[in-house]
Amino acid sequence: MDQAAIIEKTVTFVQETLKNAEGGHDWWHIQRVWTNAKLLARTEDCDILTVELAALLHDIADSKFHNGDEEIGPATAGKFLTSINIDADTIVHVQQIIRHMSFKASFDKATFHSKELAIVQDADRLDAIGAIGIARAFTYGGFKDREIYNPNIKPNLNMNKEEYKNTTAPTINHFYEKLLLLKDKMNTQTGKQLALQRHNFMESYLEQFYSEV
Repeated sequence: MDQAAIIEKTVTFVQETLKNAEGGHDWWHIQRVWTNAKLLARTEDCDILTVELAALLHDIADSKFHNGDEEIGPATAGKFLTSINIDADTIVHVQQIIRHMSFKASFDKATFHSKELAIVQDADRLDAIGAIGIARAFTYGGFKDREIYNPNIKPNLNMNKEEYKNTTAPTINHFYEKLLLLKDKMNTQTGKQLALQRHNFMESYLEQFYSEV
């Protein structure tokens, strides 16, 4: 099977699997990350098939929607890739990217790195900031019945992984606990440049938010 056919089958699988997904983690999120990843890959020495497959499959079974199970995503991706006869090395690489790319994974000591991980991680982080990132944050906050803002609940800037995974804090706190931190965690030069503009937009948004409050 050629690369175009592999990607086409993967797109179909992801669209079908995520057809009823929460709005911030649906097919349109995947499509944006996939587009971002291809953009970033243009200026990096990488295996483009691995990048595209990981971008397409990175949220195929997000742990936050599966009782915190951090292995269901890699397992689901691996099962699909095996079914379309992808070679074992590529499957393992894609699974490792899915395992290590999330923000919550950054609480653990890094045990895996690759250029492909750096690209897909940047692509996903770009979709977590800026105008789209703001929309996604409030969409997920609404999905979890969280307050928008509560001045009596201060952001926790020293969370451990379990606290981060189980937080029920207002959505505005999430800006300080994650979103505003992403600019300085970007891996690629292009990713850093794109993140800066989106970061500045979030700061402007917060300034406007507080003026209205």
